[in-house]
Amino acid sequence: MTTLSPNLTQPAPGTPSRWRVLGWQLTGLALILAAWWLVTDVLKLYPAYVFPGPKAVWTEISYGLWGTGPQDGKLLGAIAGSLRRVLTGYVSAVLLGGLIGLLMGAWLPLRATVGAYLTGLQSVPSIAFVPFAILFFGLNERAVLFVVILEGFIPVALAVSGALLNVPPALRIAGRTLGARGPALTWRVLLPASVPNLLTGLRTAWSFAWRALVGGELLIAGAKSLGEQLEIGRNTANVALVLATILIIGVIGGLFDAVLRAVEARVRRDYGLEVAQ
Repeated sequence: MTTLSPNLTQPAPGTPSRWRVLGWQLTGLALILAAWWLVTDVLKLYPAYVFPGPKAVWTEISYGLWGTGPQDGKLLGAIAGSLRRVLTGYVSAVLLGGLIGLLMGAWLPLRATVGAYLTGLQSVPSIAFVPFAILFFGLNERAVLFVVILEGFIPVALAVSGALLNVPPALRIAGRTLGARGPALTWRVLLPASVPNLLTGLRTAWSFAWRALVGGELLIAGAKSLGEQLEIGRNTANVALVLATILIIGVIGGLFDAVLRAVEARVRRDYGLEVAQ
C-alpha cells in the first residue's frame, strides 16, 4: 500500500551527511594550517617573534597542558580555573534569566519595561561593564562573575519570554479547555512547547558568557585563568603563548557550543521541527 505521508526520518534532498560536513571541515583546517606554515616557516614573511609558526604554538600548548617542568602545565590550571568560573556564572545566569523571562512572559508591563531595557543592554559589549565591575567589586573574582552573569542572563531572559509568547494559540486554547490555568498552564503547556526555542537561548547565553569571562579575566592578577595567560604572553612578548591560548579558548568554546547544538538538534527532531540526517 502506498503511503501519502513523507518519511520524516530521511534528510531533505540535497542535505549533506554529517560525515561529508566533517570532511569539509577537516579539509578547511588542513588548508589553514598549510597556509600558516607556508607564510611563517617557508616564506618567513614575518619574524618568529611577531608571527610564530604552527610548531612554536604547538610547543607552547604541549608544555602548557602536559609539561613536567616547574614552569610547565600552566595552561591546564588556567583551563580549570576558567571553566570553574564560567560554569558558576553560566548556571547562575540561566537560573536568573529563566526566572525573569517567566515573569516577563506572564506580565505585560514587566515585558514592556524590563524587556526593552534588557534588549538595550544586550547591545553593549561585555568589556564596557568591566570598569564598573572593578569599581564596585574590586579587582577580584566577583567582578568577573558579575560580568559573566550579566552577559549570560540577558539572552536567557529574552529567549524564555519570547518562547512563551510564540507558543501557538491552539496549544493555549487546548490547555485551557483541559482545565490548565495560570501557573499550571505555563508549566504544563507553554514551557514544554517552548523547549526548542529555550535551547537556542541557552546556546546563545553560553557564547556570551564565555566571551565575557575571558575579557574580565584579563584584569585579575594572580588568578589561574586563560585571561591571565594572555596577559602573561603580552607582558613577556611571547606571541606563541598568546596564539596558543587563543586557540584553546576557541576550541573549548566550540566544544561546548557543539554539545549544546547537538542537544538542540535532537530536541528539534523529537518535536518534529527537523529531519534526521
